[in-house]
Amino acid sequence: MTMRNEIADVRITHARRGARKNAFAYRALYLILPLGTLGREPRPLFAFDRFSLFSFHAGDHGDGKTDLETWARAQLARHGIAEADGEIVLMTLPRVLGYVFNPVSFWLCHDRDKRLRAVIAEVNNTFGERHIYVCSHDDHRPIEKPDWLTERKAFYVSPFLTVEGEYKFRFDVESDRFAIAINHHDKEGLRLTTGMSGRREPLSTARLLRAFLLNPLMPLKVIALIHWQAIRLMLKGVKYNDHAKAG
Repeated sequence: MTMRNEIADVRITHARRGARKNAFAYRALYLILPLGTLGREPRPLFAFDRFSLFSFHAGDHGDGKTDLETWARAQLARHGIAEADGEIVLMTLPRVLGYVFNPVSFWLCHDRDKRLRAVIAEVNNTFGERHIYVCSHDDHRPIEKPDWLTERKAFYVSPFLTVEGEYKFRFDVESDRFAIAINHHDKEGLRLTTGMSGRREPLSTARLLRAFLLNPLMPLKVIALIHWQAIRLMLKGVKYNDHAKAG
């Protein structure tokens, strides 16, 4: 990845496995922002930490207070990943007209030779809670396209899946075309497959305007889809796991 702000029109898929299957797909615009460039490239229709048609607010990420690069490097240090000492790139949804809900953002952490060493997956649920998974190999070797990285599930996201089992992550993010996969496994096997794929392009006013005209209600669509799929699962008789009782 290069030190420039980029965007990507991303296709996102979800497929529930098992006896009561359910699948859907949608498109969303992702920002791809090297942390070293934040705030350096304001342009019409896009702003940092202030209102615009599209915007990025640092307080939407990390602990909401600490400088983002400082926060990210503290997470890497906490996990002993000294090898990720190069560029950190954040892939996330933008605010549109001041609103956003980010199911998951990805902090791509490279070494000084631009090899991917770790990914911080920052997950938000609809209860306003946040959790991170720091994905890397046990020996912190570079993450390659075919590699699957496993993390124990430790956060309530969907009322139709228990907080147990593990996630398997795969990151193919080192070219203009990228793909990320997240699969949830529990004692019954593969329960959910999630994927996102797209093509990175330089962030420009023309591309932002085109994205808005094609998908003006993008953030509202994300949260609406979450609730619509919940209704569908309830109608299919899928067990509801109450948030207060989840563990």
